[in-house]
Amino acid sequence: MFNVWKEEKLKPLLLMILLAMLPAAALAEPVPTADEIVAASDAVRNPGKPFSLTVTLVEYRDGSPREKMLLSVYSKEDQNSGQYRSLVRFREPLRDENKLMLKDGNVMWFYDPASKSSVRLSPQQRLMGQASNGDVVTVNFHKDYQATKDGEETITDADKKPRKCHKLRMLARNDTVTYFRIEYWVDLENYQPVKGKFYSESERLLKIAYYRGYQPQLGKIRPTEVIIIDGVDSKLVTKMNYSDYQFRDISEDWFQKEYLPRFKGE
Repeated sequence: MFNVWKEEKLKPLLLMILLAMLPAAALAEPVPTADEIVAASDAVRNPGKPFSLTVTLVEYRDGSPREKMLLSVYSKEDQNSGQYRSLVRFREPLRDENKLMLKDGNVMWFYDPASKSSVRLSPQQRLMGQASNGDVVTVNFHKDYQATKDGEETITDADKKPRKCHKLRMLARNDTVTYFRIEYWVDLENYQPVKGKFYSESERLLKIAYYRGYQPQLGKIRPTEVIIIDGVDSKLVTKMNYSDYQFRDISEDWFQKEYLPRFKGE
């Protein structure tokens, strides 16, 4: 009889405890998938509307600057594929002024106004220093790579600060993308990309990239500098700086190979 009475007294208490726990469970955020993490990181790197920016490349050897390149990049997301199309205009050095590079999907073209001819390019081809053609155009990684989680890891970022990150492994969905495989670290709290290690199909480490210089740009805190370190010789470094972000109305004509001879700039 006593036990029955005791159980009846405990039932309201247990009910109160369960009710108190429900709001916390209801408010708990679902655990993001690997693809969702990469997509969120893409949104940090890339504005969702057509935009332009200036890319400054500086190659360093043993800490000394050796070569510089200045590019204007115009990018617009393809509504069908979700991937970006980009037009790159060379501004410096003077010998390359007004040369063009076009990325439509994963197809790239180079146009030289002197010869008035367009040549097919590989995204993997080196542009300057440790930066390849595919590094200077706008890319959504979650469209080109299949991602899987590899746990969480605290790493040191480019500013020597500890960052708790999602660690991801990303494998190319096709053989037209710039890298065969990427190891990618994304900040656990804000989805900012912190570090990437990029591999060839033969599993050779090509380069290591650190994302830094986060600043408000076009409505979001975005990286304005990428430090690219050679996968074999760490004394070979290339810095990519992003500046002059602008939303802009970009004509569809700019992303047609046939239009390149007629492109006159802004």
